[in-house]
Amino acid sequence: MRAPVVLLAAIGAPALLALANPVIAVDPPWGLAGESPRSFEAGKDPNGFQRGSSAKYIRAKSPATKEWATLMQTFSAVEYRGKRVRFQAQVRTEEVKGWSGLWMRVDCASEFSCAFYNNQDKPMRGTNGWTLRSVTLDVPQDAKEISFGVTNVGGGTSWIDDLKVEVVGDDVAVDIQPVGSEENELATKPSQ
Repeated sequence: MRAPVVLLAAIGAPALLALANPVIAVDPPWGLAGESPRSFEAGKDPNGFQRGSSAKYIRAKSPATKEWATLMQTFSAVEYRGKRVRFQAQVRTEEVKGWSGLWMRVDCASEFSCAFYNNQDKPMRGTNGWTLRSVTLDVPQDAKEISFGVTNVGGGTSWIDDLKVEVVGDDVAVDIQPVGSEENELATKPSQ
């Protein structure tokens, strides 16, 4: 008769852990998008990069997932038109099975995604401490919106903190997306 008691204790442990560490929701304008956002959760972690800060995270609900999602936000590009813009953040990962990285996209009046880059060619995999990462793009004159975030592919958790979006000079190189690595670009497009 002991086996059922042990089994119930094992089944109940994750529920108790969830109660001990409740998810603190991220505030708008942050949201989940991507191939399978329902397979992930997002939240705030009080143990951020700097003392007293609250990091944002994206976590796969199943460690075995091969899907991906992004924790992202979008803002007006008007004040950045004709300028070079860098999105920079501290990124930390834990048991990321696929890859994790920052991304940024500019949408223009003339076309969706007139500039895009993600860190797929410089991925973070597995478990990594806080690492400064960035994406730099030129913003065309007809830019409407800029979207940015952190992508998590496969199981595991990715955190971002200490975020900055800033205008930089021409001495900072623009990131160029390698050909054939844009598969998650369209999935970050907001639904109409």
